[in-house]
Amino acid sequence: MPLEHRPGEVLLVGAGPGPADLMTVRAMQAVQGAEALLYDALVHEEVLALAPRGCIRIQTGKRAGRASMDQDTINRLMLRLARRGLKVVRLKGGDPSVFGRSGEEKAFLEAHGTPVAVVPGVTAASAAAAQFGFPLTHRGVARRVAFATARVQDGTVVEEGWSANADPSTTLALYMGRDACEAVSRKLIAEGRSPDTPAVAVENAGSAQARLIAATLATLPERVAAAACNGPVVLVIGEAVAQAAVVRSRIPAMRTAEKRGGAA
Repeated sequence: MPLEHRPGEVLLVGAGPGPADLMTVRAMQAVQGAEALLYDALVHEEVLALAPRGCIRIQTGKRAGRASMDQDTINRLMLRLARRGLKVVRLKGGDPSVFGRSGEEKAFLEAHGTPVAVVPGVTAASAAAAQFGFPLTHRGVARRVAFATARVQDGTVVEEGWSANADPSTTLALYMGRDACEAVSRKLIAEGRSPDTPAVAVENAGSAQARLIAATLATLPERVAAAACNGPVVLVIGEAVAQAAVVRSRIPAMRTAEKRGGAA
């Protein structure tokens, strides 16, 4: 059933990890009915093609390490377009509620009297797990999953809560962590997580160009650096990761090599 159009409404929509066929039906309908589309740089062209021909399209950036529109400008632009009576779709990669600032945007719009709704999407960690055949939780192995980002200052992870992430029954999905691999590995090991913990880096999760870099927590930084990833990367660390066929085939060899002081 198509989404009901209310004049001046803003929809915060999750585009998923890339291809249009990983969008929810509701997200697809929202884009197809958009009159103004504000989209992040990571949104796939295939998804943008769903918008009507006459739709106003504005790229907001929001890609790590590159120029982006600042958040206050985005907020005020959404408000201005909504007050013109347009159906505004704020399109974000993945899920808008997972490091997508949906809470900030929703609060701003509601404070200015603009109706707003959130349409969820498939987040990168879920797409990576499905694509490469490993679970994020697994009975008897991983009781919980933690979604996190890493902020590094002077080579050290500065955010709190890392002692909980060192729990061996936790699967840690680390977003925007490609350049923080070394600090994260060092911090988790210092907090007590085994250096042999299975870990993967997945570039372009969910897309046909996705690739998985298998490692252990100790070898993750060097393997990610050697891979020279250009696309968005999610790091997944935990025993459940070993369920992936490519990891099962590599982890024993890597662990043996590490114990000998070498590299697999």
